[in-house]
Amino acid sequence: MSINEEKLNAFLGKAVGDLGAAFSSVLVLLGDELGLYKALAKESLTPAELASRTGTNERYMREWLGNQAAGGYVDYDAASGKYQLNEEQAACLADPAGPVDLPGAYEVARALFHTYPRVRDNFRSGAGMEWGEHHPCLFHGVERFFRGGYNSNLLGAWLPALEGVVDKLARGGKVADVGCGHGASTVLMAKAFPTSQFVGYDYHAPSIDVARERAKTAGVKNATFEQADATGYKGRDFDLIAFFDCLHDMADPDGAARHARSALKDDGTCMVVEPFAGDSTADNLNPVGRVYYAASSMICVPVSLARHGPALGAQAGEARLRKVIIDAGGFRRLRRAAETPFNIVLEARP
Repeated sequence: MSINEEKLNAFLGKAVGDLGAAFSSVLVLLGDELGLYKALAKESLTPAELASRTGTNERYMREWLGNQAAGGYVDYDAASGKYQLNEEQAACLADPAGPVDLPGAYEVARALFHTYPRVRDNFRSGAGMEWGEHHPCLFHGVERFFRGGYNSNLLGAWLPALEGVVDKLARGGKVADVGCGHGASTVLMAKAFPTSQFVGYDYHAPSIDVARERAKTAGVKNATFEQADATGYKGRDFDLIAFFDCLHDMADPDGAARHARSALKDDGTCMVVEPFAGDSTADNLNPVGRVYYAASSMICVPVSLARHGPALGAQAGEARLRKVIIDAGGFRRLRRAAETPFNIVLEARP
């Protein structure tokens, strides 16, 4: 076999980069948990100074900082021997309210390693794995990672892109957040629209418990949370029903769409936020698609298959979602109202 050396070196270059990221994932989690990123966001520090500020060992800090600087997660000034986070790095690594909470994503990666034996068996058998069977760090990681996107986009871009919704919520509307998880999106909307009433539904009871605590801590009194399946919650006459990054996971997305239509007012709106995806595999062969295909293989598809669902996957694409929402759900109108590099936002109307 004749090997093209230029192609070989290009491939190995990619592989080394991936290997460095994989090896460094534990160190990112340590940087978050030990407060290393937060310290470096405040000031430039030598390894000894970072160790002193954070109660860690200076020898380990030298190795950690070398790794982080080599990966571009920390800036290094050779003249002073000091390290620091620039504003962009700090926004993603040291600010839970920033545009992207990267340590949250690494919590998801940590959870996936716990599932390896089960994933291996599922790949052979075609079986599934319930959401609640994952390691708890998955639930916290998902909340952290997606909360950044909601903080950046939900109030300022996504809701305003929906026809008349902001006005309804400002006057006092009724909202359901289906598949709410830990309630990050529910609490965010409830704080912004105190005259409206919000209810978050999720079939995972521990997540509902956390959501209630999050709302209590935030001082939110106009949001409640109930354990309920997406096809079985009892609420009716909603002005807005939202699905945040969850419809593709469900065992019965068709039924969830039909139930949402029946629970919605005739002039209401259903907002479906889904991972960004094109309608063909070729459209999704990019860095974002790579992340989503990985998560889909180990989280999204198994969750649906666990209940004999269609396993839409995180890269379902708008055309496939249209079949769920229009053909099965009974909605008459659907449009893409907004998008980001990570999400598409669909507006469905009766």
